[in-house]
Amino acid sequence: MKPLRYSSLEANTPAYYLGLGMFALLALIGVAAAWYMEHEGHHVTGMNNQIVWGIPHVFAIFMILAASGALSAASTASVFGKLDYKPLARFSGLVSLVFLIGGLAVLVLDLGRPDRLIVAMTYYNFKSIFAWNIFLYTGFMLVVVIYLWTMFERRMQRYSRISGMAAFLWRLVLTTGTGAIFGFLVARQAYDAAIMAPLFIVTSFSSGLAVFNLTLLAVCRGSGRRIGDYIVFKLRNLLGVFVAVVLYFTLAYNLTNLYAAEHHGIESFLLRDGGIYPLLFWFGQIVIGSLLPLVLFYVPPFSRSRRMAVLGTVLVAVGVFVQIYVIVIGGQAYPLVMFPGMEESSSFFDGVITAYLPSLPEILLGVGGIGMALAALLFMSAILDFVPEDLSDSQFGA
Repeated sequence: MKPLRYSSLEANTPAYYLGLGMFALLALIGVAAAWYMEHEGHHVTGMNNQIVWGIPHVFAIFMILAASGALSAASTASVFGKLDYKPLARFSGLVSLVFLIGGLAVLVLDLGRPDRLIVAMTYYNFKSIFAWNIFLYTGFMLVVVIYLWTMFERRMQRYSRISGMAAFLWRLVLTTGTGAIFGFLVARQAYDAAIMAPLFIVTSFSSGLAVFNLTLLAVCRGSGRRIGDYIVFKLRNLLGVFVAVVLYFTLAYNLTNLYAAEHHGIESFLLRDGGIYPLLFWFGQIVIGSLLPLVLFYVPPFSRSRRMAVLGTVLVAVGVFVQIYVIVIGGQAYPLVMFPGMEESSSFFDGVITAYLPSLPEILLGVGGIGMALAALLFMSAILDFVPEDLSDSQFGA
């Protein structure tokens, strides 16, 4: 491999200003949507007393998982010694940071009382997984910043492998904590499973690498930097492995639930009788987000096409988003089992399946979080040397 050279993006070009302005505008629209929902009240959203986590939470969880998984390129280089991924390590850390910040911004603004965050940061209930996640998120940002420091500062590069290992382990713990939020909710039939933690870990691998691949290709194309087929197909093959692993854990999760009689109701709801949710699961997650990308990645002649690799990557990102939607929204739409083995009814819709239709402000808030992350990505890439100058095949000796 040739010596690595990094440089910042040129910030004085019309393309840069157009991209930064567009993403900053999306972020401002998201803030305006959050203000509107805060000012008008909960009734302007599609949420209700049964579905209290709406589509902004889907966006937030998607971005948090992507932030963890975006570090895969850096981890593969520093932890597992795969030198072909070393040129991508800096940009990998940056994508990880900005998407975590964007996801947390959506999460905080969707809470209804973002001013109460200071309470959650000063008074801790360590029996709550939510309290632990505050440490996990802030700690992850600190670890990644230190990791980037060891890559930028020549005198600190001897610590790069150690800091990379710390970042790798922390991202596993972070994603375990995110999955444990659902695994510990024993009242919800769709969530009460220990496998939720490893499922979220492997899902973060696929979503994060998909987001990283797309942002890397977009930045290289927008800045006129060369990126060859060798590294594009190498990232594609790694993504395909992650997609297959997610598919396996999804199968294990559903087969385990089908084995337990108490979960037959929620499985029938999500896989067959739940209206929009089985459609999203089978067509959105399984077909579009898993099987079709695997065909595009590995079956000739699609596997020889760079455009098919990009299309498959987009489909993976869409499939993960749909997967999170089914888990978060579908899991809440199914009624709580208040008294197992008994039938109950009341004026509070006990035992009734809940309908949910995302409102425009909710969607704009989620999109605003992505806009915030991408605006920060462009801004930081113009300040520091995150992006390699040459990723052509000759750089890797291919």
